[in-house]
Amino acid sequence: MPIHFGTDGWRAVISDSFTFSNLRMVSQAIADAVASEHWDKSDTVDTKKIIIGYDTRFLSDRFAGEVARVLAANGFTVLLAQSDSPTPAISYAVKHNNAIAGVMITASHNAPRYNGLKLKGGFGGSALPEQCRRVEVYINDNEEQARGPNLMDFQKAREAGLIQKFNPLPAYFEHLRKLINTDIIAENPQRFVVDAMYGSGRGTIKSFLQGTGCEIYEIRNEMNPGFGGVHPEPIAKYLGPLSSAVSSGFGNFGVVTDGDADRIGAMDERGNFVDPHKIMALSLKYLVEKKKMSGAVVRTVSTTRMIDRLAKRYGLKLYETPVGFNHIADYMMQEDVLIGGEESGGISFKGHIPEGDGPVMGLLLVEMLAESGKSLGEMVDDLLKDVGPALYERADLRLSRPVAKAEMVEFLTKQAPKEIGGEAVNEISQRDGVKYIMADDSWLLIRPSGTEPVLRVYAEGRTQEMVKDLLGYGKTVAESVV
Repeated sequence: MPIHFGTDGWRAVISDSFTFSNLRMVSQAIADAVASEHWDKSDTVDTKKIIIGYDTRFLSDRFAGEVARVLAANGFTVLLAQSDSPTPAISYAVKHNNAIAGVMITASHNAPRYNGLKLKGGFGGSALPEQCRRVEVYINDNEEQARGPNLMDFQKAREAGLIQKFNPLPAYFEHLRKLINTDIIAENPQRFVVDAMYGSGRGTIKSFLQGTGCEIYEIRNEMNPGFGGVHPEPIAKYLGPLSSAVSSGFGNFGVVTDGDADRIGAMDERGNFVDPHKIMALSLKYLVEKKKMSGAVVRTVSTTRMIDRLAKRYGLKLYETPVGFNHIADYMMQEDVLIGGEESGGISFKGHIPEGDGPVMGLLLVEMLAESGKSLGEMVDDLLKDVGPALYERADLRLSRPVAKAEMVEFLTKQAPKEIGGEAVNEISQRDGVKYIMADDSWLLIRPSGTEPVLRVYAEGRTQEMVKDLLGYGKTVAESVV
């Protein structure tokens, strides 16, 4: 069975390889891995308790029930979310309930035909790579031994107390109240649009802000497993409805979360997309300057260098990681990290779990706007005047054949240009793919995707012309590798 856990669990096309049968096999392997001596078991965790949540995708609730049946049959007590829930709420529930692990049925921002499974560690973030590898080992071993999954009738498991329904939001909200200053928001209530993209973040921000006086207009918040025919990914090309809602006067800005609400995006009053680069930079400024917080800053290789300039200004240690929030989480668990984030919109900050969290970053943005008294567009303009300009674009090239990452890195390093767009190439990084860093701090990154057969080309420049030159060069070179 070709099941591989990537940087964020297992994803596959529904009824192709993401089937009930395969999911039961994966669930059995999870039960075996968690029960094994190799799984991290601290003194504080309940080694027999596992949390399960799910998103709004087709059959997600049924898939979650099947995972629960298998885990219950293996002697685990399962807390199963009573309805679709944000991934970060489920991750927090793992930590809050001292569970040994968690399972989230979701394919995150992938197309509607996909579903998936995210595995969570007891610390409230994505399972460690070695934990995922352990699950894969058990999948293969069980298959070789023709060992099928243990199964228990769902209703009998409920009656025996092995499957318990629960609501993850009250505890999650209680925790968020320690991170978000609702008094500031209540003093200057905001009027804005929340776009859930039909995902499991629906209703979360509005519910949390009840009683603050905010006027919140929700769009794409009903159950729609087809996501309206688009990827539930908070990037500009999928946000026409949000732009329309803001420009129609339903709010002064917009906040958007992805399919399972672990990513954030925003829209200003002029209908301009405010990408995660700017949200992370604004958040870093606010946490340091207004909340007087400190700590290290962690960003992925594909995230804006505005973060670097701010970290240098504040005297904060900066770490660059490969793409994937799990790499950021490693630092968050090991040392004092103020904020960590990535280009795709997964961001978290000090005091929270090591997990990208769309609702909490959306709420922090609301707090920032309430405190500043400015519009989102004005705040972004001020940011770019301060530490920019920083214009960013990404292009995804479909691969006609598999590309060996090591081979590609070697080729792009050897063929490195002396200059691009009139700027000298000052530095070449191989942290994840190949990144050319220019003399003016512009950069170009070329790397294969970890979840799709795609070569990604990222560019950040001081001018639109520079971004165009960088992307153009990147596409040309990338195509020669493809």
